[in-house]
Amino acid sequence: MTLKHNLVGLAALATAAIVASPAAATLPTPPQSAATSQAQPFLFYAGAGDVFEITSSMILLNKSQNPQVRAYASMLIDHHTRTTNLALANARTAGVMPPPPEMSAMQKGMIGQLHAAAPAAIDRLYLQQQVPAHQQALTLQTGYARSGDTPALRQTAQGAVPIIQSHLTQAQQLLRSVR
Repeated sequence: MTLKHNLVGLAALATAAIVASPAAATLPTPPQSAATSQAQPFLFYAGAGDVFEITSSMILLNKSQNPQVRAYASMLIDHHTRTTNLALANARTAGVMPPPPEMSAMQKGMIGQLHAAAPAAIDRLYLQQQVPAHQQALTLQTGYARSGDTPALRQTAQGAVPIIQSHLTQAQQLLRSVR
């Protein structure tokens, strides 16, 4: 079986993992403590973060009327799609098979909160979730950029750090402006 076939299968697994219920998860979760040093856990947690950012932003776009928050959400969808694609390409180049990402129970819970939120409350709730999500992503990417075991992925993480820092700053600024 070629790497291309493996990646096609991995994409199918990732899609299934994204939509699967927690009870349907069958793959072991890598230790989070290894995510700043080992490629597989790094890719798992970075991928889960990207899935959360994209999913939460899509929900926001369906419910919010605030043009500033909507623009932020659209930007996150674009940026996190690109960072995912770059990480997967660099993993493939380095010969690393990325595990399918799966959002944590906490991330799934936050997605549920967004689904249940009234349109009048969605902007504030979304931004309140984005701040810690980006703080966690910044910690992960900064740590892997410093001590990751795969040079191509360390470079990917180094490139992601200023983007995530910008997302965090924007989320904090927008949160101060919404009611």
